[in-house]
Amino acid sequence: MIGFYLSAGAMLVMVAAVLLQALRRAATADTPAGAEDLAVYRDQLAEVDRDLARGVLPVEEADRLRTEVQRRILEAGRALPVNPNLAPSHPAMAAGIVIFALLGSGLLYLTLGQPGYPDVPIAARLANAEADYKNRPSQDAIEAAQPAFAPPADADKIALDIIEKLRQAVAKRPDDLQGQIYLAQQEGGLGNFAAARKAQQAVIRLKGAQATADDYANLGVMMIYAAQGIVSPEAEAALTETLKRDPTQPAARFYMGLMAAQVGRPDKTFPLWKALLDEGPDTAPWIPVISDRLQEIADAAGIPYQAPQAKGPTAGDMANAAQMSPQDRQKMIEGMVGGLESRLMAEGGAIEDWTKLINALGVLNATDRAKAAYAKAQADFAGKPGELSALKAAATAAGVAP
Repeated sequence: MIGFYLSAGAMLVMVAAVLLQALRRAATADTPAGAEDLAVYRDQLAEVDRDLARGVLPVEEADRLRTEVQRRILEAGRALPVNPNLAPSHPAMAAGIVIFALLGSGLLYLTLGQPGYPDVPIAARLANAEADYKNRPSQDAIEAAQPAFAPPADADKIALDIIEKLRQAVAKRPDDLQGQIYLAQQEGGLGNFAAARKAQQAVIRLKGAQATADDYANLGVMMIYAAQGIVSPEAEAALTETLKRDPTQPAARFYMGLMAAQVGRPDKTFPLWKALLDEGPDTAPWIPVISDRLQEIADAAGIPYQAPQAKGPTAGDMANAAQMSPQDRQKMIEGMVGGLESRLMAEGGAIEDWTKLINALGVLNATDRAKAAYAKAQADFAGKPGELSALKAAATAAGVAP
């Protein structure tokens, strides 16, 4: 970087010297080169007209001479400065113009340029992105590089025994569709996504032409989770099959956008994610990720976009809360959270309600209750990677994730 700045500074000095010398010469020149020739040619034209008027010059000869003189006038005019009167007459003014131009160019570079970054034209960027896309590791290679799966330390022993028995039963009857479906759900709920995706592949194999968009979406998501968030070629193929069956399937659209971002094509990510953000709902598990990264994606793609301001409580909500005593405010919060907790633990509910509950219990430092809510929600949404991801994010924020 030091070499870059020294080189740039030396070039600025040289450019400034050249500009100042040119302006100085233009300002001190009394008569531009070629101006005297123009005056002579104009006199010659006038002389031709006078000779023609006196009758001492034939018309044909006068036309020939006039054409020749006009040609010389045009050539002399091309040699003159465009507008010599525009050159500043005072040295300080010339220096000010040069300094202003150089400072302006420097500020423009600091705004638009990237010091130390090599020139990467759009063709090279597209070629690099295509190479990254084609050179992605396979799903098996990514999973092989991961550490061996170990169940969570606080996992229920009875549940682990049941899952182990289920594995053995499915291994003996690999063509049992219901067994494979249940195994994929249980392995996914346990966090063993490599095993879950293999079971889900068996589900799709057994269903054949009857496999649905959600079947392929679940397979793609399980592969991505097993690959620590990388969208492998096999995961992309599963997502592509999903969108063939249901072009509106949101999870597949989200992860296809993620894949485009991973290989350097934010221009493909933006329309996919922007549409999902517009469609909502705000409680969808991918909305927080899109909201956080869409401005960055747009900037990288060169797409004009201004992220909306985050929504918060209204002025009325703030005024009402401000008028309460701390004790009343705490009671109000605990009452709202307690009601939501009782309903969800007894009846279950939507994923957004569970994430709200876990977050609220974390804020209240009700760690045991938050853990219980997280465990119940995991059981309710077993086999649904998107919802499990949202739950884990809420549990992590609340400090109760394993």
